[in-house]
Amino acid sequence: MACLARFYNQRPIQYSHGAPDIAGRVFYNDDFTAINCQVLRGTLTELLDEIGAHLDDPRPPTWYMASAPVDALLPGLRETDDLNFAASGIDAPPRIWIGNRTIASAHYDAMNNIACNAVGRRRFTLFPPEQISNLYPGPLEPTPGGQVVSVVDFAAPDFGKYPRFREALASAQAVELEAGDAIFIPNMWWHHVEGLEPFNVLVNYWWSSVRHDVPTPMHALYHALWAIRDRPEHEKRAWRDVFDYYVFGPAERAAEHLPEQARGALGPLDETRVRQLRAMLIDRLNR
Repeated sequence: MACLARFYNQRPIQYSHGAPDIAGRVFYNDDFTAINCQVLRGTLTELLDEIGAHLDDPRPPTWYMASAPVDALLPGLRETDDLNFAASGIDAPPRIWIGNRTIASAHYDAMNNIACNAVGRRRFTLFPPEQISNLYPGPLEPTPGGQVVSVVDFAAPDFGKYPRFREALASAQAVELEAGDAIFIPNMWWHHVEGLEPFNVLVNYWWSSVRHDVPTPMHALYHALWAIRDRPEHEKRAWRDVFDYYVFGPAERAAEHLPEQARGALGPLDETRVRQLRAMLIDRLNR
């Protein structure tokens, strides 16, 4: 805590505060319409003081700052301790997570991730992407941390209510990270993260495997919910074939029989074509 305080530049932060009865699990209220924590605005000093005041409590209140940019909040912290992604031409600025015995329910991220456990211990439980239906994802909105999470309580799973979770557990990989350990989490892999000590700090690096101008597929998911999900089953099957042909198959397949000048959006998406696609989508959605 003293080390963090030395680098802290007094910029305000946002952090979560929950009652002791949530046991560190930043989650939903009973009817899934709101989050079970308050989001507060204050200083890192205040957050560290609150965590420090409850280090010996068996059931402390939940205190948790998630995904704060290291360079903006703690300039100089990574000068001697850094994963030098820039040397490989990758833009992956570090982010820091500070809390007590908090639980980040199982979720996936669209980017690759190396998570470095700096202080305390953390347990990571990972599931491959194909386990999504066995993890019982919660609402798309609101979400506890900006991403859909599993609604299963890993500490006391209700197999009567969530029977397929047994299948997810059969494919799970779990590990406890000590201070100084790191874990690589491929994009789209579900991960459940538990802080195991009264004070825990994690630094992570996210980076994308695609160009910066490629948007999140979540936009396409929302559009597909609107445009495809409620069609008759035979139409949905046909559209699945269309998507397999144009999107999920080999990138060059749909255009390989066409002359280059006729490929349009089926050809490589350079900056000009990206702008054209974006403008076309905005125009059609606004009609």
